[in-house]
Amino acid sequence: MYLFMGRQGTARRQWCPNWKIWTFSLVLLPILCGLGVWQFERGREKVVLLQQWHAQREQPLAALRHPRWGQPLRATGHYDGHFQWLLDNRTRDGQPGYEVLDLFRVDGGQTLVVNRGWVPAAVSRDVLPAFATPTAQVTIRARIADYPEPPLLGGKRAEAGWPKRIQALKPEDVHDLTGQSAAYVVRLENADQPGAFRVDWPILRMGPARHFGYSAQWFLMALVLLGMTLWASFRKVSDDDDKCE
Repeated sequence: MYLFMGRQGTARRQWCPNWKIWTFSLVLLPILCGLGVWQFERGREKVVLLQQWHAQREQPLAALRHPRWGQPLRATGHYDGHFQWLLDNRTRDGQPGYEVLDLFRVDGGQTLVVNRGWVPAAVSRDVLPAFATPTAQVTIRARIADYPEPPLLGGKRAEAGWPKRIQALKPEDVHDLTGQSAAYVVRLENADQPGAFRVDWPILRMGPARHFGYSAQWFLMALVLLGMTLWASFRKVSDDDDKCE
């Protein structure tokens, strides 16, 4: 007995590019790679900033000429004790609070705005924190910082009275309110400095490791997209028909 068996074509994969998919990928790939390069460069910039931070030497305030961010300094003078600002919406360990900014009159005539660190907020927004301020002459060690910028949603107008609860502070605000020009905002170096509160702020808001991590993620997404595009370009075809299914 003979069984007639028809010849059945076998399937194989053949290069059959889908130009819609390729167009989408060719548009998206440069964007993903560009984001990866951008994050990598940002990481390198942060590495340089950290190196500068650790390499700079402390100098007297009077000797500074166009200091960079993070420049360590020392200054002798008095806390004003009256012109004080409470920088709002600052948290530590999930607890709301403020950073205390105090006018500091340096012996010799210069004026600084000193960020003395973080204090916890009261349960009620109507109650401002109470804190002590040194009245005697002191020598502080600090680092150059930036004037605090407003949050993304925009800052509110400063409240009446002192200390003032604020969202941001500008040099012109200091001059208008106090009659003094403060060229620099400085952060106290550590908790041992006179008038310091909690000063455990990070050197950078985002360290280089996170930027490098984001860079790797963007490049990985680009690689996955390229791999999926190539895979989708090989379609099953039959031996009986060379055309893509």
